[in-house]
Amino acid sequence: MSTYKFLTLLSVSLSCATLLNAQSINSRLIDAKTQKGIPYATVQYGENQGVVTNEEGRFSFVMEKDSLDLDSVYISSLGYKKTGFSLNQLKDSMVLLKPSNIELSGVYLFDKELEVDDIIRKVKERLPSNTNNQPVKQRYFLRQSVFGNIHKVDLGFEKSSIEELDKELIDSIAGIIPRNSYHYTEALGDFYKSKGEYKASVLRAAELYDKKDIGSFEELGKRMETLFKQNVKKDSYLKIKSGLFSQKVQVDSILTELEEEEARELERELGKDTVSGLVDGQKRIFKELLGEVYYAEDSKLNVINKSRKYRFTLEGYADIDDSGVYVIGFEPKGSGDFQGQLYVNIEDFAIMQVDFENLKNLRNFRLLGIFYRETLYKGTMRFAKLPNNKYELKFVDFSFGRWFRFDRPLDVIEKNKNVRGRRKQNELRLNIDFRMANTNKWELVVYDNTLIPQSQFEDLKEDKSTKATYMPAYNPEFWKSYTIMEPNQALREFTVSEE
Repeated sequence: MSTYKFLTLLSVSLSCATLLNAQSINSRLIDAKTQKGIPYATVQYGENQGVVTNEEGRFSFVMEKDSLDLDSVYISSLGYKKTGFSLNQLKDSMVLLKPSNIELSGVYLFDKELEVDDIIRKVKERLPSNTNNQPVKQRYFLRQSVFGNIHKVDLGFEKSSIEELDKELIDSIAGIIPRNSYHYTEALGDFYKSKGEYKASVLRAAELYDKKDIGSFEELGKRMETLFKQNVKKDSYLKIKSGLFSQKVQVDSILTELEEEEARELERELGKDTVSGLVDGQKRIFKELLGEVYYAEDSKLNVINKSRKYRFTLEGYADIDDSGVYVIGFEPKGSGDFQGQLYVNIEDFAIMQVDFENLKNLRNFRLLGIFYRETLYKGTMRFAKLPNNKYELKFVDFSFGRWFRFDRPLDVIEKNKNVRGRRKQNELRLNIDFRMANTNKWELVVYDNTLIPQSQFEDLKEDKSTKATYMPAYNPEFWKSYTIMEPNQALREFTVSEE
């Protein structure tokens, strides 16, 4: 038998063995009364193993051989009784869970029942002791969905002294800008955190978007660069005016930047640049999410650090991860921005979950034809207790939406003091009206929080050569042997048109 045939047979045999030693579970959690999916429920299939259902109640996970004799998989969600299911029951396309009312006072016994303001005060007092500051390794799955919607593109061509830079070209620029765009990134990996520093190791990742949109912009960029080099002198400078404001830009520096970019592009084509940007991109997203956690210094979610702006109500009691929690509703009092619920551990006063939604724009900016609004800030964050009795982020579903408008004149003038006669060489005048909205949605599941020594964090070397696999349509086979958070219907149906 040839070496090639032997290796092929060995590969097939190992694949079959892997399938025999593991079992994939794929189902959907349904409310037995309403027949609707139950979002963000916890599906626990081991002591420290579990997944979270997506917004439609769908979930999947892979059971290894040593876990196949597990008696029950436990499913829990707020408003539902924790229930055990056999693996055979979970093989059905739907799993029904019966709702149960949240029991009010009397279920939990206290030496002294606290008023809601006392509970919030204790949350603030215990926050330093409840927040983990030790180095930690987190096995995670992260999905980022970016939705862009351009409401209006009017570049308002008025005049140009460069023949090729005419109204037809300006209108074509407006025409190629996609009115609706979608970009999805999914990644499975390990995230390391210590003393405000981050490292990441990405095991597998995928990207879904329309390459035609990127190609159109690249083609236009090359065309504009050619026009620029042909018509603008190197020792010129550009005066860019927009209403009352103007700025000078030296043409030499622009051309140098273009030449440097060409060199970088050539280097990438020769294979010398192995940095894909994926690892740094993952760390950047984690930094953004950690910056929005309710106890972060600059978080917009100021329910705890500016509690005087909110009115709190003790709504009852519930269970999260087998811990009793106070269910506390909050709404604005005065200048507060959010409404929602806090789930506070009865024993240590740690916030185990927060649901929040803004009731008004978080930011309104308007100055001389520039408009900016932060329109959406909504989500759920859940926290898990570590062996050191501190808490770390366990689950996030967070959406942040913005709206932008630019309604101003724009005048680009080429001037050159080394040319005889008047300094002005060329001019392009536009009157731009551009409006767009975009929403970023992050879904994060941390499957395992492991405390690690500082030396392990320091010794970790990041592999930045890992790249995401591009997919023009969602392919469930890509994640077949991995435990992830199930995609929603929009992502499952995503496909690039063949126009």
